[in-house]
Amino acid sequence: MARNGDHVISMEELLSKKVNVVITEAGETSRGRDNSGLRRRIIEIGEDACKLKKQRFEKLRKSKPDQPGITKPNGSQKATPKIQKVPLLLQDHKHFDKYFKPRIVAIGPIHHGEPKYKRAEVYKLRMASYFVKDSGRKDDILYDIVEKNIEQLRQCFDEKVTEKYSDQALAWMLFVDGCAILQSIHCAVSNNCKDWTMKYDLMAFTKQDLFLLENQLPYQLLVDLMNSSAKKAELEKCIPIFINQQAVYSKSQPCENGLPTTERPIHLLDLLRTKIMKGNRQSTNGPIKAGDKSKSTKVQNMIQSFLGLLSWKRLLWESDDRKKNGKRLKLTYRNVEELRVAGIYMNCNDSDDPLTTIRFNRLLGFYPGYLWLSPITVDDAMGPKFLNLIAYEMCPDFYNKFEITSYILFLDSLIDNIKDVMALRNKGILKNCLGSDKEVARLFNEIGTDLIPDPDAYGDVKDAIQRHYDATCMNWIAEAFHEHFRSPWAIMAFSAAIIVLSLTFIQTWFAFKEDRGNSRPRVRR
Repeated sequence: MARNGDHVISMEELLSKKVNVVITEAGETSRGRDNSGLRRRIIEIGEDACKLKKQRFEKLRKSKPDQPGITKPNGSQKATPKIQKVPLLLQDHKHFDKYFKPRIVAIGPIHHGEPKYKRAEVYKLRMASYFVKDSGRKDDILYDIVEKNIEQLRQCFDEKVTEKYSDQALAWMLFVDGCAILQSIHCAVSNNCKDWTMKYDLMAFTKQDLFLLENQLPYQLLVDLMNSSAKKAELEKCIPIFINQQAVYSKSQPCENGLPTTERPIHLLDLLRTKIMKGNRQSTNGPIKAGDKSKSTKVQNMIQSFLGLLSWKRLLWESDDRKKNGKRLKLTYRNVEELRVAGIYMNCNDSDDPLTTIRFNRLLGFYPGYLWLSPITVDDAMGPKFLNLIAYEMCPDFYNKFEITSYILFLDSLIDNIKDVMALRNKGILKNCLGSDKEVARLFNEIGTDLIPDPDAYGDVKDAIQRHYDATCMNWIAEAFHEHFRSPWAIMAFSAAIIVLSLTFIQTWFAFKEDRGNSRPRVRR
């Protein structure tokens, strides 16, 4: 029988709810407050515990790799990345607000309603109004198109981003933001914004805000709005031109009438990434003809092809040797200055290759070495663009090879100080729009912190550079050039000495031949 004060647990109570049973093992004190050597085992009993166990296993089974929506590394099943917040690894970035948060305008649901961006709502409504006016459609008809596809558009976002918005609230937000974006892009390309005014600094920051990861809209939304406008053809031309202007190339590029990819982009940031990686190779106008290039470009391309033809066998052998060993060389070089001392020089690649193209070759397969890099513009917008492209590559539902991340880290490995920036700028590789070489070096060192590239990216180039850097004879030759041929006058003096010695040798040789001819005895007949 139970004593007074004891609580009797019935069988019904035991089965209807979770009960914690504390078992005191042998050798332990039975007093709950005595913590020395006391171990408790909590046993979950009842219907709630069974449900919790069942839910845990269901969650585990849903995480199987063969479930729909999981990206496979082999590319056989590709998931579409959703619009989401910056990955956790970058949320602790020292300058997070500077690079990842909007400066002027909030686009989409992530930053919508924040007090900082309420002033920009007036501009968005004004631009959306002009878009509706130019479209030749009524505003309610355009809104109905968005509201009709709201379920499909909601699936383009991460679930946590849109969970607090109803369908009507989300549809209105996407309608206004989509119209405003298309109108701003049209005005930026056509320079036809006389009906409304905006200060240049606001326009610059607004363009920067369009390429933030947390400020993206589904590209399908823009397509639906363009298809419903009377200026559909004009708007379709403006987008690739606008993306071409933002692609951080220093060289002038022909404007394309189509997108640089056959697949529909996910959002504008995805389109910018595709443009940077593919350059002008996917132009709908066809390949650039040889006659369209300048003479200097043709000569430089011929030199690159000649150097590559001479050294391809050596690089192929080095690549095969690396694959057989299964190991990469440990990189010991640090910046442009160290490579120059070792006889490796930077050259600007003016061909139509993508920005991320990097090549290395050696003259006659021996000396010197040349590292070819595409020109890039460094300005205030470069840091946010590239860090948001890197954040996009780091999204867990986006399978990629970290091309932009690897490219930025390669440049960061070359740039340590002002001298490195100056060397790249003098070669035309860096176009400095920041005003100070020190600021450029700081920018690359800042955005290249705590990033992990693809381990195989530029592997052959890095190995070839390291082999050249480690070769003792290359260092001797480079040291001789830097010590004795620092100026063109030294080279001219050395060339003159070689010519004089050569002429002296030739004169001596002919004099010797003539003396031997005169000293031969005459043959009597």
